Amino acid sequence: MILAVDVGNTHIVLGALCRDSDEITFTAQISSDRGKTADEYAVLLQSLFALNGFDPRREAVEGSIISSVVPGLTPLLRQALEKLSGLPVLVVGTGIKTGLNILIDNPAQLGSDMVVMAVAAAAIYPKPILIFDLSTATTLSVLDERGGYLGGMIMPGVRLGMDALSNSTAQLPHINLEAPKRLIGTNTVDCMKSGYTYGTAAMLDGIVQRVEGKLGKKATVVATGMLAQSIVPYCRCGIAYDENLRLKGLRLIYLRNSERAK
Repeated sequence: MILAVDVGNTHIVLGALCRDSDEITFTAQISSDRGKTADEYAVLLQSLFALNGFDPRREAVEGSIISSVVPGLTPLLRQALEKLSGLPVLVVGTGIKTGLNILIDNPAQLGSDMVVMAVAAAAIYPKPILIFDLSTATTLSVLDERGGYLGGMIMPGVRLGMDALSNSTAQLPHINLEAPKRLIGTNTVDCMKSGYTYGTAAMLDGIVQRVEGKLGKKATVVATGMLAQSIVPYCRCGIAYDENLRLKGLRLIYLRNSERAK
């Protein structure tokens, strides 16, 4: 069993993954809190393990791996996992083997979350591949026919955009990100819901069309992230939703770097 932790700006996702298959025993999600200590995270993670009937010291856990885009939280989560499991923890970063050919101007600038998703997508889906991550930011990663990482796009996330809209206008309220009742809204809240849902879906469709035009061929399109499930059904370009893409990538990277995998 492998423990995988993906640390994002808004949420931390924890998963227990089988070494020899894509099976995920359980997943859990907590808020990213820069104010917590390593001990507090250890207590929180231990509670999540207990809720899922999982004991990292008794189960056949061989190690853990972390991907993080929040540098301040990385050592805290690493210490928490080491304390709970008594086992070494890999952190995706410099010196870690990923098998990904990164073709951007400065490969060191590519976030570990983008690396992890690309590794998973390249192993699972037909290439070329477009990967959308709808989280705090909305990002696009483009993989060529050989799985090389060509580059991508970074855009404001849906929640960020809606919060900015509400904070910058006098009469628009803060709303929950829920599915709209209809395409054309008939009140302020429904107009906002329709705007972010269909607007984001249309943006993704348009980006896919333009990038495929640049590549000169059709691509497999995959989406993941907190908000992907609520947007993908409204897209027209055919997008595969993969909720656990990051965790799958973490498993693959762990196997490439563990002593038993050599």
